[in-house]
Amino acid sequence: MSAMCFSSHNVGGIAHQPGPARLVSFTAALMAMIVASAPAAAETVTVFAAASLTTALTQVAEQYEDTEGGEIALSFAGSSALARQIQLGAPADIFISANPDWMDLLQAGDLLDPDSRTDLLGNSLVLIAHEPIDHVDLNADLDLSALLRPGRLAMALTQAVPAGIYGRAALDTLGLWDQVATQVVETDNVRAALALVALGEAPLGVVYATDARANPDVHVIATFPPDSHPQITYPAALLYGPAGEEAGGFLTFLLGPDARAVFEAEGFTVLGD
Repeated sequence: MSAMCFSSHNVGGIAHQPGPARLVSFTAALMAMIVASAPAAAETVTVFAAASLTTALTQVAEQYEDTEGGEIALSFAGSSALARQIQLGAPADIFISANPDWMDLLQAGDLLDPDSRTDLLGNSLVLIAHEPIDHVDLNADLDLSALLRPGRLAMALTQAVPAGIYGRAALDTLGLWDQVATQVVETDNVRAALALVALGEAPLGVVYATDARANPDVHVIATFPPDSHPQITYPAALLYGPAGEEAGGFLTFLLGPDARAVFEAEGFTVLGD
């Protein structure tokens, strides 16, 4: 016997059974009650972040999903490419740039919440090599071109990507850029420059210190003086995206102690309080 029964009833001497339309109506009402009582699904928070954050931010996002239950989608690339995608309407909720300039551009275009903007992290710049060689002193007397022969110096785009911009500024300040300008191979982002050196496609490269730590196939042979380039700062901000409250929750998490521990373990400087 069925657990749910529909009794017949008599109208005008004709016995009526519940027909298909009546069953559909009941089923629709039941489904509506179930949907109404179920908790609303949280929006996925989409984060556009500088490629140099790949290792650390992936760990932080996994930690957040485990402890808070939200869902984080990460997209890594050069800050310039990400900013342009956002300008073209890419559906992102949080942007973390590797320098303030691209964040300034989005803020000027009224594409982010300025009250949410915060300087999240700092970094340093290093010269890496594929082969383990002696530490070098970065100054105008260094024959950097001789260290490269016959290879290339891998750098992120020096006119667009923050790591490349910082790197060129440092080489200019130290009087080394003119030596190697014709030997530079430029990549779309700093992780691509790192990969060229790790694979031995380029003998030397300029990357962030955190990138060098993330790959055991490269060797740090020098650290650029902090005053040889603009301060390396990673601002973060909420974009006017669909995730709203959930995005705000993840940004708050990025500023908290659990994320701080991950960032510091990966070699970043955590800015602010």
